[in-house]
Amino acid sequence: MYQVVNLHIMKKVVLLRHGESAWNQENRFTGWTDVDLTAAGVAEAHDAAKQLLYNDFRFTYAHTSYLKRAIKTLNTVLEDMDLLQIPVVKSWRLNEKHYGMLQGLNKAETAEKYGEAQVKIWRRSYDIAPDAIPADDTRNTRNDPKYADVPQDLIPLTESLKDCVARALPYWNEAILPSLKIHDQIIVAAHGNSLRAIIKYLKKISDADIASLNLPTAMPYVFEFDDNLNFVKDYFLGDPEELKRRMEAVANQGKAK
Repeated sequence: MYQVVNLHIMKKVVLLRHGESAWNQENRFTGWTDVDLTAAGVAEAHDAAKQLLYNDFRFTYAHTSYLKRAIKTLNTVLEDMDLLQIPVVKSWRLNEKHYGMLQGLNKAETAEKYGEAQVKIWRRSYDIAPDAIPADDTRNTRNDPKYADVPQDLIPLTESLKDCVARALPYWNEAILPSLKIHDQIIVAAHGNSLRAIIKYLKKISDADIASLNLPTAMPYVFEFDDNLNFVKDYFLGDPEELKRRMEAVANQGKAK
């Protein structure tokens, strides 16, 4: 008697944090500052594409943020996969968490000045935000032309992860999830905290436990859903040792030298 094999294909969303940026390399708080990828970050994006091709992914839709480090990571992946023709939707709601007055500061030096515990609170606590950037500060993105279509009062001057959840989740529910109804495989290229916000929601991670989630750069994180768009399972693609190394690198960024 022949065995019946279930050939049903699950719907899949790949969450991809951007590759290493110039300020990742310099260990600076980046937030909404629009910095570019390093050569290592581009190489990480190429590696992500290889992992996705090896695992037979073929996306038909993509989402990303307004920040070039995420956009260039996505473009590199799609080009390597010969998928530059697919629709890509960009949203400011997928931008990184806004780090307020910390943006541009070196994390290790900030840890030496304020203590590692305080820096961990600023980086990883759920509902405590750094001090806001003054309205007249040059780092204020409310005057940046790329956000001309965003109501001024929605552009943050600082954020906690809770604030990041509040802006990212509507995009998940109103844009990403509806696109998954139509497309079996989509990719979302964004940032450590905007993706942590989505992951917290999908995996029902507590406010306290989310602090220990360190999302590695440019390692594809696959979320599978059934036909009713219920979350089924999740897993990273790539070498487990490399995954561990990149996670530890993110965790160690807030430590004093």
